[in-house]
Amino acid sequence: MQKIPFGKPMIGKEEKDAVIEVLNGSILVHGPVADKFEQLFADFTNAPHAVSVSSCTAGMHLIYFALGYGPGDEIIIPAQTHVATAHAVELTGARPVFVDAEEHTGNIDINAIETSITSRTKAIAVVHYLGVPVDMPKIMTIAKKHNLFVLEDCALAHGATINDIHTGLHGDAGVFSFYPVKHFTTGEGGMIILKDNYLAQKLKLIKAFGVDRSHGERKIPGVYDSITLGFNYRMSEIHAAIGVEQIKKLSNFLVKRKDNFERLANKLNDLPDVRVLPQPWDEKFKSCHYCLAVLLNKKLFKKRPEIINLLNKKGIGSSVYYPQPVPRMKYYEQKYGYNNNQYINAALISDSMIALPVGPHLNLGDMDTIALELKSCLEQIK
Repeated sequence: MQKIPFGKPMIGKEEKDAVIEVLNGSILVHGPVADKFEQLFADFTNAPHAVSVSSCTAGMHLIYFALGYGPGDEIIIPAQTHVATAHAVELTGARPVFVDAEEHTGNIDINAIETSITSRTKAIAVVHYLGVPVDMPKIMTIAKKHNLFVLEDCALAHGATINDIHTGLHGDAGVFSFYPVKHFTTGEGGMIILKDNYLAQKLKLIKAFGVDRSHGERKIPGVYDSITLGFNYRMSEIHAAIGVEQIKKLSNFLVKRKDNFERLANKLNDLPDVRVLPQPWDEKFKSCHYCLAVLLNKKLFKKRPEIINLLNKKGIGSSVYYPQPVPRMKYYEQKYGYNNNQYINAALISDSMIALPVGPHLNLGDMDTIALELKSCLEQIK
């Protein structure tokens, strides 16, 4: 049986050697490798500032905390996203206000945002769903009109651009994830990019307990002051060492993803019973092709578990992005309630989609196999 996993970290000798070098040294946190990784990521995205953190979730929470959001505040977020987008808001005591998805992209429905803005709204968080950029010029027009902060959740948007400007730099801050199945990995970790120097320095301070002096800045070892409340949201030198080597490979990874996506899409576009979630229709918006999402038609989406099981038996890995609209998840449904008529597109996408792999661990022949086996599974189910 052929094995085509949904995701596979592309870890080579370079990453292993870099980790060993860190382990052979004396600094595992607060060191120069994390600084180097931040600079490399800033260079790749053309960001004025990059701040490494322990995860994308930590980065989003850190931003909201730095801005002082809390009880009584509201932050608009998409209903179609990973639950972490909502958790980062909820952890501050502020309320996430969910907005439905666009039917054709899965991104937040921009036309529905303004009706959700109240006097308590402080920010808009957008998610570049599966690496397809949100129309950020439209988002920023709304944000400026209402004086709102804009956070870009770029967990799946490494390499995505709008008008050749990287995602994360259109709003006020962008946060990335380096979880193992993302475009590249650090094992676990995240990165914030932004233009504002004052906020960048504040984030660096509060990600490390609010301590005023790093190890290298202390004249007397162990002597420092904590000048504000903060967290332990730092990225270790070990994780950063992996990132330093991985980001050198990112451009090549992105080319392979694009080639694989286009090959698989061409094989599936004319397939009855499914719809390929489209990529940007405007050349100014460039996707980074996290995966290929197919939506099953109404006759088949209740049979999705059977289809996925058949794919697994054939050695084809898949996933679902995301298992439910976040407001339908138990915690949020019990706290805020759920209206079946409120998030129709998010529910449609969550309930009918199958995410197929296009990562750099696969080749064009694998795409042909995926297409062939999916067609076979659909015919068997019908």
